[in-house]
Amino acid sequence: MLRVNQIDVFYGDLQALRQVSLEVRPHEVVSVIGSNGAGKSTTLRTISGLLRPRCGTIEFDGHNLTGTSTSQVVRLGLSQVPEGRQLFPNLTVKENLELGAQFPHVKRLRHETLEGVFQLFPRLEERLGQRAGTLSGGEQQMVAIGRGLMSRPKLLMLDEPSLGLSPLLVSMIFKTIEDINSKGTMILLVEQNVFHALKLCVRAYVLENGSVRMDGRGEALLQDDHIRKAYLGL
Repeated sequence: MLRVNQIDVFYGDLQALRQVSLEVRPHEVVSVIGSNGAGKSTTLRTISGLLRPRCGTIEFDGHNLTGTSTSQVVRLGLSQVPEGRQLFPNLTVKENLELGAQFPHVKRLRHETLEGVFQLFPRLEERLGQRAGTLSGGEQQMVAIGRGLMSRPKLLMLDEPSLGLSPLLVSMIFKTIEDINSKGTMILLVEQNVFHALKLCVRAYVLENGSVRMDGRGEALLQDDHIRKAYLGL
């Protein structure tokens, strides 16, 4: 469904990604792990159309996304939940969620989609009229994920969804991601919580210094000596 093929991405003269390739197949959860500055968020931003690759191609569901606008990427069924949530703090929970359903083909289904979001996050139904900026960090992350789901994506990209959350909430968020996937949405997950990310995914890519250093099945990478030493402290 998604194939990123040897993309190079620059910020001005600084090269951030070097010949990065990855793919997400139907029904999969795929993780991208790596340290700060490895290029994980840059990869997602490039797939979303927020950044342009200098070379290489990006294909999704038979469409060439290279150079495609972000709005068209979302129309085609690919949605990103950004790092840091990036909600509109002065808007209510309901208003933030409905911002994810702006295109006509999903707007007419927004009430049905909203019910699905409430099934995943019952707490949000209780907070509908509350300003997003007054929510706890965990509740804000629920809103961010819910907003991403409002566009009814085929593939949901999540950038550091566990960032800043308590261990209990981290476990809840990862269980929710698993539930979203079980309902048919593919997941591309960028995450510094390497243990949870590799336990959840089918396959994973390890980004180091802007390049794919390793890839393989999540369970196999959990046993790899380099991963255990560099990312798990074992």
